[in-house]
Amino acid sequence: MIVLNTPNGFDVLFRLRGSIVQFILRPLLLTTALATLVTVLHASVLPFGTSLTVTPLSLLGLTLAIFLGFRNNASYARFWEGRTLWGELLISARTLTRQILNTVAAPAQGADDRPALVHTTIAFVHALRHHLRGGDPLPDLERILGGERAARTALAHNVPLALLQQLGDGIHAARRDGRLEPMLATSVETSLVSLGHVLGACERIRNTPIPYPYRLLLHRTVHVYCLMLPFGLVDSVGWLTPLVVLVLAYTFFGLDALGEQIEEPFGELPNDLPLTAISTTIEADLRELLGERERPAAVRPVDGVLL
Repeated sequence: MIVLNTPNGFDVLFRLRGSIVQFILRPLLLTTALATLVTVLHASVLPFGTSLTVTPLSLLGLTLAIFLGFRNNASYARFWEGRTLWGELLISARTLTRQILNTVAAPAQGADDRPALVHTTIAFVHALRHHLRGGDPLPDLERILGGERAARTALAHNVPLALLQQLGDGIHAARRDGRLEPMLATSVETSLVSLGHVLGACERIRNTPIPYPYRLLLHRTVHVYCLMLPFGLVDSVGWLTPLVVLVLAYTFFGLDALGEQIEEPFGELPNDLPLTAISTTIEADLRELLGERERPAAVRPVDGVLL
């Protein structure tokens, strides 16, 4: 996620950090070069006998803007739902930790297993992040759970689900041993259900992209429209055609690329959700509730991007 301050004055025209330009630079330069070539040939070398009027470009541009707006709204809805789910994860993890520490009694004999349950909750959060991003959860699991248990858990097909099952087993054991009242166990189970809901909903977003034919049609139409622009503008704006084409192509290419990025909110592109920062915040909060002194430092932005 980009966390740069909003530029003021003319800075907004020239700032490249945090913009979409680096992702659309190649088609933008190609379109501007074509517009320059068309302008030069039309003015001095090979004037066109006929030219494309602005009427079809206006109709196509209006239609394209509507479709881009619809696509970007759909992409942003997925982005915002992903952020809402990770906010729910934060609340549920804190609630579950408080319930474990306040409603589950420590065993009369043997080691207290409640910190292990909280550590499993922390591991679930990091495992979910790796699960959504296609990363390897083993290093974080080893750091949180220990080598043997981490290696065994990492063998699961769905690591977050396996950790959720371990949490359920721990809560069931506490209830069986009489350390958790049946009436209170219901509220703890509700928190576990909430974690499972977040897992399933995030998987739904990740595994159900916007239909590919729709995306392909939109990409092709944007490129064709931008390539047609200089032929329809050269008669009316003359030598300003490359500049006008540059501005229009930047708008359409940029909207197309931005919608493509936020469509998958769990990735590691600059405009995706900062899952690493959120995971680290949750871990620090839960360790603080446990009374642990060693807590991870907050993730800081790198070049204006928070991962």
